[in-house]
Amino acid sequence: MKNTSIKKNIVYNTIYQILTLIIPLITAPYISRVIGASGVGTYSYTLSIQTYFSLFAALGTATYGTREIARNRNDKYQRSKIFWEIELLTVFTSMICLIIWILFISHIENYKIYFVILTLNLFNTMFDISWFFGGLEQFKYTIIQNSIFKILGVFLIFLLVKSPNDLIMYISIMSITTLLGTMTMWMYLPKFLVKINAKELKIIRHFKETWIYFVPTIATSIYNVLDKTLLGLITKDQNENGYYEQATKIINMMCTLTFTSLNMVLGSRISYLFTQDNKDEIKEKINISMNYILFMGVGICFGLLAVSDKFVPLFFGDGYEKTIILIKMLSPIIVIIGISNCLGSQYYNPAGLRAKSAKFIIVGSIINLILNIILIPHFKSYGATVATIIAETTISVLYLKNCNKYFLFSRLVSISWKKIVAGILMFIGIYFINYIKINSCILIFAQVIIGIFIYISCLTVLKDSFWIELYNNQLKPIVIKYINERSKKNERI
Repeated sequence: MKNTSIKKNIVYNTIYQILTLIIPLITAPYISRVIGASGVGTYSYTLSIQTYFSLFAALGTATYGTREIARNRNDKYQRSKIFWEIELLTVFTSMICLIIWILFISHIENYKIYFVILTLNLFNTMFDISWFFGGLEQFKYTIIQNSIFKILGVFLIFLLVKSPNDLIMYISIMSITTLLGTMTMWMYLPKFLVKINAKELKIIRHFKETWIYFVPTIATSIYNVLDKTLLGLITKDQNENGYYEQATKIINMMCTLTFTSLNMVLGSRISYLFTQDNKDEIKEKINISMNYILFMGVGICFGLLAVSDKFVPLFFGDGYEKTIILIKMLSPIIVIIGISNCLGSQYYNPAGLRAKSAKFIIVGSIINLILNIILIPHFKSYGATVATIIAETTISVLYLKNCNKYFLFSRLVSISWKKIVAGILMFIGIYFINYIKINSCILIFAQVIIGIFIYISCLTVLKDSFWIELYNNQLKPIVIKYINERSKKNERI
């Protein structure tokens, strides 16, 4: 199968990730005001519980499936066989989890109607085949379908969700549109599959491998989901979950902007490069990726610290003051997760070292679980935040220390210090703008523009290699081309 363009796939994924950023920017202010912190917290809490069932249903098929399809993409019969083996395994595990889920919610009194609606998420897990298109690097097929139904979801939210009593409708819209996006991906399958002999299918052989991938997945969920579950169980205050949910929502949006598209695309390509034993190119791509992630992540981290005081009240409305502090506390997570996510997506997973990375994630997850249990009863959402930061830092350090010199800690220091200096100077330059008495929208816009200018100017003065290369190779030619075209147009006039 012919290799698809990395640049084209990054463009597709960037467009989609921009969409996933824009949609919360549109819906979150509306939802936070209409259903309130308690409603947001209730959705966060019930979804966190349902997520465990979806994790067991999927096992590790998303990551494992992408890797296996990437490794066999040039053999149409073999990739078709692998697709059906993995998909049938997912259907089997999903059905088991669906039965257990039904038994679970039949004995639950609180939030039962919400749990019933969230059952749709298990069907979404059962039929989600985005891993197949990811392995083929055919991201446009998943992106088109998901984009259509995300946009549809936005229209339905504004049309049908009008008060706190419409929380059921909100959860229904979120679940149904996600499932529809997943189901419509199936219509593209005939283009990439051939008919196979059902007798040749060996489903069980994938169980061990998917389980290896599942272990770090469930471990990761301890600090991605369990904190929200424990906040609900321990504090009995869904407002706390609402504050925490909104803070993590902003952080996750920034993480998406920083590294999600890059790692999604390069993870598939590097899986292929490992089959070719092309170590030099792999190291080069990891180094470039890490430099980009630090460039984006450090700037966004210090930017959030500076603008959150004005941004949160403007974005979420009144009653979310605690979210301001939570965002400030969580902002370093953007860089910390960026490092571990880059190495996980571009080294550990493609190299088939998921079991090794699982050990590090388990260590971090145990630390997170223990700290959550200790800190949440005393500090509530603040305690969950501290636990998350310590856990994520632990995992990133372990990832760096054991990545077989595909990326060195000394390299991390050398490419990050100039960006950190630029970030600090940017923070100082725009933080005090908060005290200017002008419209909040204008103020935040001014902070962003001034912040970008200060950050880039500092990197230019410090001669940061990544920024200089990015400017000379990518931005400068565009600027020169634009100036030349304008000059020619003026000459004609």
